[in-house]
Amino acid sequence: MPEGPAPAPVTQRLRVRYAKRGRLRFTSHRDISRAVERAVRRAGIPVAFSAGFTPHPKISYAGAAATGVASEAEYLEIGLTAPRDPARVRADLDAALPPGLDIVDVVPVRAGRGEAPAKPSAFADRLQASEWRIRLDGVSDDDAAAAVAAFMAAENIEVERLTKKGRRRFDVRAAVSACELDRRAAEAADAPCAILRMVVRHSTPAVRPDDILTGLRQVADLAPPSPPLVTRLAQGPLDADTGGLADPLDPDRETGLPSGDDAAAAGGPARPHPGDAASADAVSA
Repeated sequence: MPEGPAPAPVTQRLRVRYAKRGRLRFTSHRDISRAVERAVRRAGIPVAFSAGFTPHPKISYAGAAATGVASEAEYLEIGLTAPRDPARVRADLDAALPPGLDIVDVVPVRAGRGEAPAKPSAFADRLQASEWRIRLDGVSDDDAAAAVAAFMAAENIEVERLTKKGRRRFDVRAAVSACELDRRAAEAADAPCAILRMVVRHSTPAVRPDDILTGLRQVADLAPPSPPLVTRLAQGPLDADTGGLADPLDPDRETGLPSGDDAAAAGGPARPHPGDAASADAVSA
C-alpha cells in the first residue's frame, strides 16, 4: 500500500456538456482528456484524485464521439474536493480550453435525502440515443431522398465492420428510429450538398454514422464523392412517443442549483436544446 495521507474526498460532482467543433473534430479522445486535465489545472479547479501509486484526476467521460466527428453534446463528470459555483467553473474551464473545445453547460449532481452518491454509470444509462447530422457534399437532394426512403423501408440491413473481436456483421436498420433529408439546411450550405438528420439508438455493437452510410450504399448505391461531415447534435433519453431526445442533464437541474447558461449571473447565450444545429462542422479540414 502506498504511504502518505489519503486523497481528499469528493464533496461535489459536476456534470459538464462540451462541444467538439471545427478542426478539433480530428482530435482523439485521449488528446481531449489530456486537454481537459490541463485546463482543469490552469483554471484552478479543485479536482479530486484517486488513491494509489499513480493518482488520476476523477474525471470520467460518457458516450464520447469518434475521432473525425464533430459534436455538440459530449459529456464528462468531474469530482471536486471543495464546492464551486457551476457557472464559474463553466466560465473558467471554457477559457482554459483551446478554441473548438467549448463548455456548453455545467450542472451539479445532487443526491436526494438518504440516497447514495450518484455514479457515472447512472448518467451513462440516460444516453439512450444520439441525433446526427451528416452533410454529403456533391450529392443531390433527389438521390439522398431516394436512398433514405429505401433505407427506412427495409426490414433489416446488415453491414460488416472490423471490431476488436474481428469482423462482425450486424443489422443497422433496427438502430435507426428516424432519418430524414434536411432540405432547408442544404439550401443554406456554402456548397451543393445533401444533409441528413437521423436519430440512432445506442446499441451493442454500436451503430455509427459510417455504418449507416454503408447501409445507404447497399440499398441505394449512394456513394458520396467526398468524405461526409458528421456532427452529433444531441444525445440523451429517447422519447418513445415523439421519437425525440430529452436533455440528459434535466434530472440534475430539477434537484441541483442553476448553472452554466441557466445561471443569470453567467450571462451569455441561452443553453442550446438537444438537436439545435449550432456546430461548425462545415469548416474544411
